[in-house]
Amino acid sequence: MNGIRYYDHNFNANEWFIVISLIVGTLVVLKLPKRFTNKTTCVYLLCGVFTGFFFDHILSVLPVSYYDINDNSSFQLMDFLSHVMYAPFSYLFFYIYDFINIKPNLSLLFILGWAFISVGIELFSEYIGIFHYQNGYNSYYSFVIYLVVQSLWVRFYRIIKAYGEKQF
Repeated sequence: MNGIRYYDHNFNANEWFIVISLIVGTLVVLKLPKRFTNKTTCVYLLCGVFTGFFFDHILSVLPVSYYDINDNSSFQLMDFLSHVMYAPFSYLFFYIYDFINIKPNLSLLFILGWAFISVGIELFSEYIGIFHYQNGYNSYYSFVIYLVVQSLWVRFYRIIKAYGEKQF
């Protein structure tokens, strides 16, 4: 089980999805009317990148290795870009949450909606070969992770909203 598993050797749907998502996501972030300071915008973008790196590296490496990312089981440039691809998605989460002005008592509905959207995108990503589940892992586990992460993001948003960019 120490060898590298190969799933594909071509530049195809999984790589194109990552590249197009990065380009479109970046354009969307740049074209949306500004709602946050530059520092807060960077933090919200980094939330997605950090979360992607954190969970993908906890769940996709030995000894657990619940899935592989992209064309083989080793870490490559496209794997890095697939983590960066999470940045616009996290920014949109915070942007829409702020734009709609979700009240705390409706946050759960917003989180549930985004968790379903996230699982849908993940299932599509699995279909085109970005994720290769193994060892009993499936999207139900991801759904729980999305619920936890996005709940933490809402809490984080509330903290940023309450304290702003004050120095601590």
